[in-house]
Amino acid sequence: MTAVIAVLVVLVILVLIGLAMSVRIVRQYEKGVVFRFGQITGARDPGLRLIIPFADVMHHISLRIVTMPIQSQGIITRDNVSVDVSAVAYFRVVDAIKSVIAIENVSSAINQIAQTTLRKVVGQHTLDETLSETDRINLDIRRILDVTTTEWGVDVTLVELKDIQLPDTMKRAMAKQAEAEREKRAKIISAQGEALAASALGEASDTMMAHPLALQLRNLQSLVEIAVDKNSTVVFPSPLMSTIGELGSFLSREATAAAAPAPQPPLDRPDAQLPAKPVRLPVPDPVHVPAPNGATGTP
Repeated sequence: MTAVIAVLVVLVILVLIGLAMSVRIVRQYEKGVVFRFGQITGARDPGLRLIIPFADVMHHISLRIVTMPIQSQGIITRDNVSVDVSAVAYFRVVDAIKSVIAIENVSSAINQIAQTTLRKVVGQHTLDETLSETDRINLDIRRILDVTTTEWGVDVTLVELKDIQLPDTMKRAMAKQAEAEREKRAKIISAQGEALAASALGEASDTMMAHPLALQLRNLQSLVEIAVDKNSTVVFPSPLMSTIGELGSFLSREATAAAAPAPQPPLDRPDAQLPAKPVRLPVPDPVHVPAPNGATGTP
């Protein structure tokens, strides 16, 4: 009787151990791939699953998106500029069976292929394209990775360039280029402002010419603006150029009048007054008067 009880106890223990070894829990974000004597039997959905102990082996495959940083790569662009580019890739397993039987280590394989693809794609672009067209480069890298990883049961959801390191000499050259570009824009904007100001001043001068009182009002406004500072000196604006022009015209008229000969009256007119001729009066002869004591002399 004792032997029978011992046998039953052993059997119960063996059954419990077998149940413990046959029970597997597949999480919600996983799938279980079962191998029976080395051959795949299928994938198991999330939940409580039973396998045959010592005959079946289950691999848990995560279906969550994996973030994989791609370490910095020294790349020479198409215009022979050396840059260091790092990126980040996001992928997830869509076929658990392929990810187990098609490749040994999915993460390591994707990391290596992502590095080589990054170096290849960036090397086909110039430096300016690498800096300005990152979206197109990201799409090109993702497209190449998708073609390769589809056979592994993996879907690359996103690839982004994370950092681009430039040489110091190139940074200084780009800074000079940006500074020159800013100066060019500033000069263009200043020239456009001068052109607009000149146009506005031309319109204002036309208005003042049409309305003379407008210039006087502008002068009074200038006086008001000067008087705000309470200066001891009052500057009164005047149309200096017009004053100089009038003075020059006056001097020219005076010089012309002074150089012209006196007008002569015509001789055919009877009432013409001839210029008076000088009249010479006769000078009387001296008178000899006898001087006293027999002397002679002229009075």
